[in-house]
Amino acid sequence: MKAEDAGSRALLTDLYQLTMAYGYHKAGIADTEACFHLSFRNDPFEGGFSIACGLAPVIEYLDGLRFTDEDCAYLARQKGNDGTPLFGDEFIGWLRDLHFELDITAIPEGTVVFPGEPLLRVIGPIAQCQLVETPLLNIVNFSTLIATKAARVCLAAEGDPVVEFGLRRAQGPDGGLSASRAAYIGGCAGTSNTLAAMRFGIPAVGTHAHSWVMAFDSEPEAFSAYVAALPNNVTLLVDTYDTLEGVRNAVAAGRLLRERGQRLAGIRIDSGDLAWLSKRAREILDDGGFRDTKIIASNELDEYLIESLKEQGAPIDLWGVGTRLVTAEGQPALGGVYKLSAIRKPGGDWQPRIKVSEQTAKITTPGLQAVRRFSRDGVFVGDMIYSELDQPCGAECLMVDPGDSTRRKGFSAEDDPEELLVPVFQSGRLVYTPPSLPASRLRACEQLSCLDASHKRFLNPHRYAVGIERRLHELRTDLIMEARGIRD
Repeated sequence: MKAEDAGSRALLTDLYQLTMAYGYHKAGIADTEACFHLSFRNDPFEGGFSIACGLAPVIEYLDGLRFTDEDCAYLARQKGNDGTPLFGDEFIGWLRDLHFELDITAIPEGTVVFPGEPLLRVIGPIAQCQLVETPLLNIVNFSTLIATKAARVCLAAEGDPVVEFGLRRAQGPDGGLSASRAAYIGGCAGTSNTLAAMRFGIPAVGTHAHSWVMAFDSEPEAFSAYVAALPNNVTLLVDTYDTLEGVRNAVAAGRLLRERGQRLAGIRIDSGDLAWLSKRAREILDDGGFRDTKIIASNELDEYLIESLKEQGAPIDLWGVGTRLVTAEGQPALGGVYKLSAIRKPGGDWQPRIKVSEQTAKITTPGLQAVRRFSRDGVFVGDMIYSELDQPCGAECLMVDPGDSTRRKGFSAEDDPEELLVPVFQSGRLVYTPPSLPASRLRACEQLSCLDASHKRFLNPHRYAVGIERRLHELRTDLIMEARGIRD
C-alpha cells in the first residue's frame, strides 16, 4: 500500500476506537498527552524467543494517514440506539482536518524480543493514540507471529534453504502477502508468491505441480516436455505415481538436459516417508551421475518434522514449507496488547497509569518505558525495561522479575548495553528509514546467533531474563497496592 493511499484505510480500526476518540473530544481531553506501549505476554509456539516484525508496514500505514471525505461521510451516517447520529458534526470535522502528531519509537524488525517488552511506544494526543491502536496491533501481531515461526523452521533446517510455499492456504490475499514478507525476515530464502516476490524483492521459487505430469500420457513424456519448455529451471516433482520410478525418470530427463548444456537442478518429493524416500532418491541420483542435483521436500512440513527428518539423516537439501508456516500452525495469534501507561495534562508532569488484574501476567507496567539489552562476550544475557523519566545511573543496574519479585538480576560494567527502541516518528514526521528487507533478514539471523542455544530449543526452552528496573518495579508495586486499597 502506498502512503498516498493510506487515507482510504483510516477506518481499518475497531469502532470503539472511534467512539472513545469521540468521547475524549466531547470531554475536552482529546489533546491530553498520553503514552501507550504495544507488547505481548507470551512467546508463541511455547518457544523461548520471538522476532519483531511489521515496523515497515506500520510506517507505510501511518505515513500520511488521513480521514478522507468518504470516510467522514460514512461515519456521519452511523446511528446510535435512538436512531440519531452516533457522531457529532464537530467531531466529523475534527477527523477530516486531523493531522497525526504522534511520537513513535520502536524496536527494529528482525530483533529478537521477549514478553513484556514494548515493541512500539506511542506518545501524543490521547485521541490520536487511540485511533491507531487496532491497525498497529493488526500489523505487528501477525508479522511478528509469522517471522517467529519462520525463524523456528529455519533453525530446524540447520542452514539448509527454506522456501515459503503457503499462498494457496494463507488467510486471504493480504495474509498471504504479509506472511511472505514476514517469513523472509524470519529467515526463509524465497517464496512461491510471485506478487510478494515482486513487491518486496524476495527471490521467487517454483517449477511445476502434479497436474503437469497428469496432463501427459506418461511421466517421462511430461518431464521431457518440461525440459524442452524451461531447460534453465528444471526441478521435477517425482511423486505423482511412483516416487522412486519418478526419480529414475528424472535422471533420464537430466541426461537430456546435459546434452543441451543445462543441468537438472533438483527433484521434489511431496508425499510419503520423506526420510526413506530421500535416502533412496539420493542413491539413484548419485548412481546416475547427478550428485549435484538437490532434493527438495515439501508436504505439511514444520519445525518439528524437519527436526525429526534431520535426526534421521534425511539427505534433503531444501525445504518447501507452506500451510503450517503461513497459518502459524499451533498458535493462531500472538496476543499482543496496547496499553495506556501514562498521562500528561497541559503544563503538568507525567502521571503513571496501571491496569491491575487478578492474573499477574495481565498487570501492566507504568510510565514511559524503554528497553536496554545487555550482552557479555557477544551473547545476550538479559533485557531490562526501565523508565525514561528515571533512568538507571552508572554501570550497575538491578532488575526484578515482574512475576516473582524474589528473582533479580544485576548488570555491571562488564556487560555491553544496547538501547532497543529507536525514534520512528517525531510529532508525526517520519525520522527513520527502514532497512532493506535483506538487511532485516540478516539482522534476525545475527540476533539469533547471539542468543544462547538453550533459548532456541523447541522443547522446554530456557527462559530468557527480562525484568523491570528496580525503581520502576517499586513504582509499579506501589501503584498496584494503591489500586487494591492496600496501605503500608
